[in-house]
Amino acid sequence: MSDMTIGITASGAGQEEAVWNILGQTYYLKSDTPSSLSFETFFPPSTFVPPHVHPNQDEFIYVLDGTFDLMLDGNNSQASTGDLVRLPRGIVHGIFNNSDNPVKALFWVSPAGSLRQLFEKIHNVADPEEVVRLAALHDVEFLPPPDA
Repeated sequence: MSDMTIGITASGAGQEEAVWNILGQTYYLKSDTPSSLSFETFFPPSTFVPPHVHPNQDEFIYVLDGTFDLMLDGNNSQASTGDLVRLPRGIVHGIFNNSDNPVKALFWVSPAGSLRQLFEKIHNVADPEEVVRLAALHDVEFLPPPDA
């Protein structure tokens, strides 16, 4: 028997009405089971997730609309509408919307780990140092900023 419930979660809505404001982006919970967590994202222009690592999770990003600039294991890349980004666990990655338009995407990680709990803790947290501190407690490691 699966832990997943049958049903439809509408675009721009979160399952269980779970919606989080993370670093200026909006995340909508789509599904949450021990084996996988998925969430729709809305990245306004000039928002980003700094380089970080998920040591215990594989992550995928399916771009629904727009273009992400990505840092993938030290290399710069782009992913646009219809592209799938594959991020094996342990790979350093950063996600940036450097365009003048919002980017909408579906993210999922496997296994779910404590990512949902992290999102609940950092919802509306404006202090980047606190986000980094809390992330480290939930198996997400942010890299220090590069030297100026």
